[in-house]
Amino acid sequence: MNSLVELVEIIGRHVQSDGIHSTAIPGVSLIRSGTPTMPMPVVYEPTLCLVAQGRKQAMLGTTAYVYDPAKYLIASVDLPVMGSVIEASEAVPYLCLALNLDTTELSELVLRHPLPEEKGRDPTAGIALNDTTPELLDAAVRLAGLLDRPDDIEVLAPLVIREILYRLLTGEGSSIIRQMAQADSRLNQIAKAITWLRSHYNEPCRIDDLVAIAGLSRSAFHTHFKAVTSMSPLEFRNQLRLQEARRLMVTETVDAAEAGYRVGYDSPSQFSRDYARMFGMPPAKDAWELRRALGHGNLRKSRHDFSIGQ
Repeated sequence: MNSLVELVEIIGRHVQSDGIHSTAIPGVSLIRSGTPTMPMPVVYEPTLCLVAQGRKQAMLGTTAYVYDPAKYLIASVDLPVMGSVIEASEAVPYLCLALNLDTTELSELVLRHPLPEEKGRDPTAGIALNDTTPELLDAAVRLAGLLDRPDDIEVLAPLVIREILYRLLTGEGSSIIRQMAQADSRLNQIAKAITWLRSHYNEPCRIDDLVAIAGLSRSAFHTHFKAVTSMSPLEFRNQLRLQEARRLMVTETVDAAEAGYRVGYDSPSQFSRDYARMFGMPPAKDAWELRRALGHGNLRKSRHDFSIGQ
């Protein structure tokens, strides 16, 4: 059986409803959507997304990343994006296997398989797309296939995951993976600041504090932060704030003024301006439209996206 057809068959058998589904394999999730979805905010954590069927788009800043069975996506750090399934139907649903990336395991593999010549340490964007190779797809099929043999998972899953990481490390997009594995890489220095921002997004933010956390000069910090996230630190923080405010209003029916205050805005008017700039309409109207759509089941496939963490 063709590897891609086999992966579609395995995922389709194990996920019958739309959403993100954890599995018995640690770090592995299966994702399904039977319809295209409207762009929704979500934070991509360090993950490999391998699409078996359909197509999805992730907007990071103004850059669109479209991935499908021919292209896999790597997210190297925590990034707030606008994600939408752009090709799916009930007959041919969007199906994806997601694997959390273990930097400890990656670090060990980098030590065992160094490059003949180390490339520059300046980071590229925190999201990368690369061609899905037959070898990577074959390993993904064997990993997903373990869901049919749960007694084998404890012994065999770590071996297959290690093979997948090796394929990523030795493939065309290895630069971003190697930077994830190196504790002193610019990518990981920026990742420290991102981790702090995710935990303190509703607090006042001093750039000098972020610079100190990253251990970079002020100019280098701004340059590398922009390269990784496509945003300035304040734009990044505001995206986190607005994503959480939207979630509060839609899923907890918090009013706009309270949502803005809870995510760190002192000025309701500034909150409304920023919100409308990001989501295209004032917060109260946007939340009402989304709650109405949820009530009618129109956002059934995107409900899991109302979160500051995926």
